[in-house]
Amino acid sequence: HFSTPPAQPCVECTRDLSAGDCDGCLKGITDEIPTWFSGRRGARTLASSCSMRYELYSFYNSSEMVSVPLPANATPPVDAGLLPPTTPPDGAGEKKKSGVGTALAVAIPVVAVLALICVIWICLRRRKAKKKIRYMTDTQEFTSIESLLFDLSTLRVATGNFSDMNKLGQGGFGEVYKGFLPNGQEIAVKRLSRGSSQGVGELKNEVVLLAKLQHRNLVRLLGVCLEGEEKLLVYEFVPNRSLDTFLFDPTKSQQLYWEIRFKIIEGIARGLQYLHEDSQHKIIHRDLKASNILLDSDMKPKISDFGLARLFGGDQTQASTTRVVGTYGYMSPEYAMRGHFSNKSDVFSFGVIVLEIITGRKCTNFFDSERSADLLSMVWEHWTNGSILDIMDPSLGGRYQQSEVLRCVQLGLLCVQEAPASRPTMSSIVLILSSHSVSLQVPSQPAFFLGSSQSYSDVLNTNLNSSASTHEASNSKMVLYSENEVSITELEPR
Repeated sequence: HFSTPPAQPCVECTRDLSAGDCDGCLKGITDEIPTWFSGRRGARTLASSCSMRYELYSFYNSSEMVSVPLPANATPPVDAGLLPPTTPPDGAGEKKKSGVGTALAVAIPVVAVLALICVIWICLRRRKAKKKIRYMTDTQEFTSIESLLFDLSTLRVATGNFSDMNKLGQGGFGEVYKGFLPNGQEIAVKRLSRGSSQGVGELKNEVVLLAKLQHRNLVRLLGVCLEGEEKLLVYEFVPNRSLDTFLFDPTKSQQLYWEIRFKIIEGIARGLQYLHEDSQHKIIHRDLKASNILLDSDMKPKISDFGLARLFGGDQTQASTTRVVGTYGYMSPEYAMRGHFSNKSDVFSFGVIVLEIITGRKCTNFFDSERSADLLSMVWEHWTNGSILDIMDPSLGGRYQQSEVLRCVQLGLLCVQEAPASRPTMSSIVLILSSHSVSLQVPSQPAFFLGSSQSYSDVLNTNLNSSASTHEASNSKMVLYSENEVSITELEPR
């Protein structure tokens, strides 16, 4: 009998396998040795995640390899004494090396490509997961913009296919319709003009921002619909419509007792305080007016229409634009003439609304052409003459607290001061309205004070011409758009 020389085996698994998976892979290829390599003096096999090689000569230098015995049923190698020398001939060695090199040349790129694909897939999964977690944190109760989306078919059914019978009104941004959701909830659907140049992505960001504004004196945004060319905003339905439909109607205005009017003033102030100071983001409304104040079933005010609103970040306190949008009479002088706006611009508009609520007169109308031409000038003249009660809304029938009325008039005049720094903040306004112990400053002449031979447009145009010569070219490019000399509307809504 001839002695059998020991085989020199080498086994290896990829490092991503567990110990159990490695054992299973190696067992699978060693079990195939009797079938494919019986009687061979050397062999090598590759699996997907492991490899095995054995020879009768030492083909590696390491002395610390683990020896794995061959299966019991494997045919033992032939005696070395009956075989040719173990060193392969030169030609066979070169052929063998060439085959191994070809295999490696094919295997290495394939493995590299597969590894790269796996890395990319893992990175994308992680980025998506982080983005989703961050979004959920930022929007709190909203997991994504998809949670705010309405189907167009649902809104068509809710509004009777946008029937004129369900039409609540129409503004510069489009029409507003009343509707009912399948669960019976009443909604107001604003159908934006199809000519809007605002992108879908920008509109989505605005929707998410407004959806996070939760305050009892702000109209709640329920969602949005973006299908095809349709851009629809869905709001909670406010049954009593807007303040101007009551205030400037001789019959309906009688329903606005002084107590109700004072609560409306307080509610608007608290809503603006939330926008300017108490919400996560500082927001300037820029289009505050009586028609954008909605009244619920209890006549509580809700600020609406954030189409022109601007978000201030960090410590930002003001901004400017070369395209002035808004409504004559409600715009602050620095905004109307130079395009500068800040929270004090909203304070000016608030002051105008306060004076409208007290007098029952529109700021855009002209009164008593022999003495004063607009609301602010008329109120100022009666204030300085001590006859302010003469211009109180007749619908009140004299049923009001005189001291409270005078305090509100004084507050309104402070809000419409020409210099922004002279106007109070919304937090101080809320404090003044809630406490009679807070003293008020003496107001000075309001902005846009008109003489007997001037009109609002004359003063505005005069100031615009004078400011254009003293400001930079970027500000002088500002354009005012007006079709009826009452509303100034930007051609691109939202």
